[in-house]
Amino acid sequence: MKKRSKNKSPNQAIGIDIVEIKRLSRVSKRWGQSFLRKVYTHRELAYANSKRFPYQHLAARFAAKEAIFKALGEVERDFVGWKNVEILNDPYGKPLVVWHGFAEKTRRKRKLKDVVVSLSHTENYAVASAMLIF
Repeated sequence: MKKRSKNKSPNQAIGIDIVEIKRLSRVSKRWGQSFLRKVYTHRELAYANSKRFPYQHLAARFAAKEAIFKALGEVERDFVGWKNVEILNDPYGKPLVVWHGFAEKTRRKRKLKDVVVSLSHTENYAVASAMLIF
């Protein structure tokens, strides 16, 4: 069996997260705009608020950010920042990731070529997966 070099990083990494929509709604109502502005960019908030059930869309974006952080392995250390990873949609509705600030520096340092995210939600839960390609 061939041994992997300790210095060699994987070509891909996967993260997944699930969010209870009611819980996100309660936290948002309790802490108000300060919480929302800490976690979401203006464009993410505008997108979600344009929808009939904004908390489903906010929860999906929260789950996507968590999935990315888990795949990066940055959950406990060198946190890249909530708003530095922005989840938008292309013209066809496909989610895409926009990197800002420290997240962009981390992306370059880790030689991350692409990230593919998938979002889904029901009335009660939002789930997201992220595949990082190095």
